[in-house]
Amino acid sequence: MKFLGVIPARYASTRLRGKPLMDICGHTMIEWVYKRALKSNLDKVIIATDEEEIFNEVKKFGGEVILTSKDHENGTSRIGEVCEKITDYDVIINIQGDEPLIEPSMINSLIEAFKKEPELLMGTLKHKLTNWEDINNPNTVKVITDKNDYGIYFSRSPIPYPRHENMNLYYKHIGIYGYKREFVLEYVKMASTPLENSESLEQLRVLENGYKIKVLETDKKIIGVDTEEELNKVRNYIKANNISI
Repeated sequence: MKFLGVIPARYASTRLRGKPLMDICGHTMIEWVYKRALKSNLDKVIIATDEEEIFNEVKKFGGEVILTSKDHENGTSRIGEVCEKITDYDVIINIQGDEPLIEPSMINSLIEAFKKEPELLMGTLKHKLTNWEDINNPNTVKVITDKNDYGIYFSRSPIPYPRHENMNLYYKHIGIYGYKREFVLEYVKMASTPLENSESLEQLRVLENGYKIKVLETDKKIIGVDTEEELNKVRNYIKANNISI
C-alpha cells in the first residue's frame, strides 16, 4: 500500500489572504508544513496550488508541487484533480496548508489505520477539548463518534448539548484526512449537501451520503492559522520552544 501526502494551498484565503507565503521565523508557512510532513512515513509529499506565486515558492525551497485549476470548492476537490493526474498511490493523506506545526506522528497514525483496516475508505483525527471557550467557539469544529470510533456528526456548535456540563464528552476535529484514492474520486462526483452547506464542513458530505469516517484520537495539539493573531501565536511558540524546520 502506497501513501501520498497532498497539501492543498491557495492564496485567496477569506480570513488571511496569502497565508501560505507568510513568514514564520525565516521560512514560509507552506515550507513549514511541507518539511514537517516529509518527516512522516509518507511515500511522497506534494503541494497542490492554483497560484503561480505559491508554485514558484515551493520550487524555490526544493519541494514537489503541482499546479491545479482555480475552480475547486474545497481542498478535497483540489485533491481529486491530483488523484486524476497521479495514479500510482493507494491512500491519499490530505494535510492542511495552514497548520505549520503538524506533527509527523499524526500523519503516521492515519497511515497505520489504513494498514490495519484495508477496507477503510476515510479517516481523520480528534483531540480532547479542555475548556468551554473552545467548546463554544464556532471556529473550533467539534466531533462526536460511536463506540467503534466512527464519526456520527461534525459541528461548529457544542455537540453534544451541554445539559450536564460534562467536559469529558467534547473533542476538537483536526482537519487532516486520509482517504482511499478511489474514494476521493467518488467524493468529487457527489453534489454538495444541506448539512455541509449549513455548517460549511466538507466532511459532512461523506456522512450525508451514507459513508463512514474513522476518527482516531491523538494527544497532540495543533495550531491552525486563520488570523494574524494565530500567526503570531505560532511564531512565538516556535521561538519559545526552539523548534527548527
